[in-house]
Amino acid sequence: MNRLRRFIPSITHIILLFAGMMWVSCENSLTVIKEITREDTLASVTAHDIIYIRSDSGQVFMQLKAPVMLRYSGEDPTIEFPEGFEAIFLDSIQQPSSRIEAKYGISHENTELMFARDEVVVENYQTKEILNTETLFWNQKKKIIYTRASVKITAPDKVIYGDSLTAAENFSTREIYNIRATLEIEENEDEK
Repeated sequence: MNRLRRFIPSITHIILLFAGMMWVSCENSLTVIKEITREDTLASVTAHDIIYIRSDSGQVFMQLKAPVMLRYSGEDPTIEFPEGFEAIFLDSIQQPSSRIEAKYGISHENTELMFARDEVVVENYQTKEILNTETLFWNQKKKIIYTRASVKITAPDKVIYGDSLTAAENFSTREIYNIRATLEIEENEDEK
């Protein structure tokens, strides 16, 4: 019996130590759970097969299509397009003038800045020019697009390769930085 009395304080300490460790580990889990369920980490709106129309004074100037849209609220509200998007810009007579397409996009509502990545394509229907790049920023306030990634611009008569670009959002004007190559395209006799 004396032996048992000697071990009871040790067993009590072990039980208290184990209970303390469980309490601390639960506290960490609660902290992690609070972080994961923060308002800005869970989408407040999820929509599928969306068509968003933007207008000014009743005149539609942009139509955005996406298979999935996730809207996050919080201090920096964002709209994410995890499965890609296509934005079509319309001219004054409601005809498509240009488009931007990418496999992923995220738009920050407060700054009106959108970031697109993965197979980004910008096309101007009037000039028949196509921009290909891997990343693109779209400043909707300034109505410009820009990238610091490599660019390839295909026009009817040439292909231009450069290191970066700044352009109007409808791709009507552009500036290519550090042009690395310009390849002239000759017309075939059969195409004339």
